Amino acid sequence: MYNELYVPVFAHRGASAYALENSFKAFEKALELGADGIEIDIQLSKEGIPVVYHDPQLSRLVGIKKRVNECTIDELQRFKLGKPWRRLFSSYKIPVFDAVLAWANTHQFPLNIELKSTILDNRGALVQMLQGLIIPKGSHFSSFHYELLEIVKQHMPQYETALITTKKLKWDLLDAYQAIDSVHMHKKYYKPRYLEACVASAKVCRFYAIDGNEKFLTNPHPSVIGWITDFPDKVISMQQRQ
Repeated sequence: MYNELYVPVFAHRGASAYALENSFKAFEKALELGADGIEIDIQLSKEGIPVVYHDPQLSRLVGIKKRVNECTIDELQRFKLGKPWRRLFSSYKIPVFDAVLAWANTHQFPLNIELKSTILDNRGALVQMLQGLIIPKGSHFSSFHYELLEIVKQHMPQYETALITTKKLKWDLLDAYQAIDSVHMHKKYYKPRYLEACVASAKVCRFYAIDGNEKFLTNPHPSVIGWITDFPDKVISMQQRQ
């Protein structure tokens, strides 16, 4: 049983400590471990089709020096994913967003949909993606790019939007970011200054890079509405401690 201070846990790229990031195996593992949702990353193919992949470049998991948006969806679907010494025999493929969305809606498993940099080059594809979009209750959009969240808010104002913070963010002007409802921060920002800035601007927050050992997990600040972690089981267990 969760304690009264329990904060929802989103598995970062799925339960990525236990399976390849942004894969169906990682998503299913997150569900199995009791996560409250998953964080996924959206890039665009050359045609503007949303796919679930973190890096704009394919080098780390595919081993080629091309950008995601330089490849057609057919090319992207043929690539095998994984570390270099495992890639040849890997069964992992880049998921299409529509397939992940269908899976999430079937399980009513909330999504933290992070909009990545390749979308900046094809904003019309984001508008098309949003048209008629149905996502599980508790889902939201996040991005480092405020202009993408403005598009989401313009076309789908009912959905929560979260700005992922950088050093450039002017915290004293946080209330000027009218197209966002929340902020996502690295755990190093779990400090009174930033938490109070959220309160002052009437915004809530989530923290990422959580590993389950943080003392603040058992007594979270009232503005915190989510943890984002590679280890959902550990974070859930820590929160259950009285």
